[in-house]
Amino acid sequence: MCKLPGLGLFGPGGKLTSLSAGVLRPAADPADPRTIAARARFFGADTVDPQTGALRTDRVVLSWVGCTTFALAIGGSVFLLDAWVPRLTSTGYVPATPQGLVDLAPAAIFIGHGHFDHAADAGRIAQASGAVVHGTAEHCASIAAQVTDPAFPTAVHGDAGTAIGTREDFAVGAVEVTVVRHLHSARTPSDPVGGSPRFFPRPQPGIVLTHPPTLSGLLQGVPRLRDPEGGVLLYQFRVPGLCLVWHDSTGPLTERAPQVFDTLAALPATDVQIGAVQGYNQISNGLRDPRTYIEALTPALFVPSHHDNWLPGLTASAATYDAPLRAELERISAPRRPELRTLHDPADYVRPQRLTFQL
Repeated sequence: MCKLPGLGLFGPGGKLTSLSAGVLRPAADPADPRTIAARARFFGADTVDPQTGALRTDRVVLSWVGCTTFALAIGGSVFLLDAWVPRLTSTGYVPATPQGLVDLAPAAIFIGHGHFDHAADAGRIAQASGAVVHGTAEHCASIAAQVTDPAFPTAVHGDAGTAIGTREDFAVGAVEVTVVRHLHSARTPSDPVGGSPRFFPRPQPGIVLTHPPTLSGLLQGVPRLRDPEGGVLLYQFRVPGLCLVWHDSTGPLTERAPQVFDTLAALPATDVQIGAVQGYNQISNGLRDPRTYIEALTPALFVPSHHDNWLPGLTASAATYDAPLRAELERISAPRRPELRTLHDPADYVRPQRLTFQL
């Protein structure tokens, strides 16, 4: 959702940009004890071979790392969905670090859009792990600019000018992937037909006192505040037995790109949808936009994200979304209504048991 205004001092080449570079320790071999320990923590000890670090292929596991970042074990590989550990204004609220994500030895990083709260750690993580960065041309260029002499591969899926609704299919290892161009959240006039009650939770700034920001967190985060969106991508990941959709923003397709609903409806049947529910349009149309994505995708299970208290003063805890989200799902006819599996901060951060799917 968020793009905060930056200050000229902190822009490209600014003073804090040069101070913020922090090199992460390179990823180890999967059999290295460090990698095995990281994978066991993020995916569960019974998902990881204790000798080789190999992942079970008969299950898919996700760990929430705040906002819309997830570590994903699928098809024997580790993927990162977005790459940012929240710590700009509150450090340690999310019990994870960029180094911890590097230690997973990810094969790929999938970027939904380029704002700081989705991609601010992607450059350092990719540089240290060698993970392939997937995103638009603008995402990849912006992430490469986060580090000196980038040495990681990229996979470009269109650019900022690509037509909304464009679909691309490819494979990463044993995983089939589809990417769809869609829209960032945005406020539109109140919808008298399909709109929902306005909603914006009261901010809860208290965690700044219990998890105050640190200088290192500010030095790493502030230079990224002006990173551009660069287009918005939705991803579907498929292995035999499970089809997973993830999107880190939810746009007003009703007014601005209704053709995308047909594109989403034409995707292979979705088992699990992880979607952003916080967005600018909740001020005018409540949680209508998340509902419209759900109605198009018809998942069996919906998991909300981008709704946690990562920016105290502007955001609130995920639990404040429970009642309006359940009310919104009630507007979907019972045969098409998904099961809701909530994620609450901070209890559900790095909690693989919450999102483990047996194939």
